[in-house]
Amino acid sequence: MSDNTPGGFFAYLNWLLNPFHGLETTEVYDLIGTTALTEHRLYLNLGYWRDADTIDEASEALALLVAERGGMAAGDVVLDCGYGFGDQDILWARTMKPEKIIGLNITRSQVELARIHVADAGLRNMIDLREGSATAMPIADESIDLVVSLESAFHYRSREDFFREAYRVLRPGGRLVTADIVPTKESGNPFRRMEQWISWSLVAGKFNIPQENYYLIPSYTSKLLSAGFDGIDIKSIRDDVYRPLHEFLSKDQTFVRKLPSVARMLAKSALRRSAESVYAGLDYILSYAQKPAKSG
Repeated sequence: MSDNTPGGFFAYLNWLLNPFHGLETTEVYDLIGTTALTEHRLYLNLGYWRDADTIDEASEALALLVAERGGMAAGDVVLDCGYGFGDQDILWARTMKPEKIIGLNITRSQVELARIHVADAGLRNMIDLREGSATAMPIADESIDLVVSLESAFHYRSREDFFREAYRVLRPGGRLVTADIVPTKESGNPFRRMEQWISWSLVAGKFNIPQENYYLIPSYTSKLLSAGFDGIDIKSIRDDVYRPLHEFLSKDQTFVRKLPSVARMLAKSALRRSAESVYAGLDYILSYAQKPAKSG
């Protein structure tokens, strides 16, 4: 938590426990501050756990999975929407070595700290982190080779506006990759449906997912097509995200101990339940789409 004052504690408590109290995206992340899952970096993603043993390894693995799916390579100009504290951009600069990474983020507190991290890494000439919106990008038409959004597109109001902006700024043949959270398909079992509804409603309510982004994979595909993209490929990777994360946090209480007392109690209660119950309403997708190359 970024604010350890009594006022900050009660603001956190009100956000966590009051079902009628929602926050804007920037307010959520200002409140969470640097309370990240990871121990050695400030990644804010849930991780890709197929070959990972720790949350730091899983968070890096997810960032690399996104970069590899987008074919990030030398010579690319990359636009990272929702870059958090900049750790993924530093990782990509060092491992994938694109020509340039431009970042857009609307949370000023994250922008300021991310810029410090980039400067400390000696990468200011390669990474340009800006304060700006993914749905109204201050980026020139057809100037980007790869747009990525790692665990942030569900916040955008709306995701469709983001798709249209991504299409505009991409060069012909450019790529869009998202790691994103969407609802699961409704179960035929009424008890399971209730579990799904509770799971999705808790996450969507507390992390400011607007209702216009409540749709399944087929609609995700349709909205990318409507924006002009082709070559669309969307895969659910939820089995390599939620269950292993849940198992890790159940065994390793490092993150839970970082939380304020009431949040810690609620986290422990959730970890005593099964992952299939806690994450019943949440799918997790890796999405790829391409802007058509100009003919002739």
